[in-house]
Amino acid sequence: MTDFVAFFTFSFFNAIVVLFQLGLAIGMPWGALSMGGKFPGRQPLSMRIVAIVNILLLCFLNLIVGIHAGEIYPEFQSFASKAIWFVVVFYILGTVLNTITPSKKERIWAPVCAIQLASCLYLAL
Repeated sequence: MTDFVAFFTFSFFNAIVVLFQLGLAIGMPWGALSMGGKFPGRQPLSMRIVAIVNILLLCFLNLIVGIHAGEIYPEFQSFASKAIWFVVVFYILGTVLNTITPSKKERIWAPVCAIQLASCLYLAL
């Protein structure tokens, strides 16, 4: 795998998650697939705001991965070479939490997180 392929793979799956979070934010009835299924259907306003924050965080993580892969903003490479480990830890936690969630429906995100983890771990190493 090349750095570009790892970055592309990470970004592709990240875009899927961002679109899902955008759907939650605008009120799509996908609550059973998020937050342990605590809010099935349309999420309350507070959780829709959390979805917007998640979008911003996911975009920032994608930026770190892209910089570290050498695809964008090479002037921030020294920052990204340290920050990539935050991304790795984030996706380790995401993979574990999406695997052990009480919501069977939410477990669909475990393989997505695992693929993103593999992609950013490849780049980090």
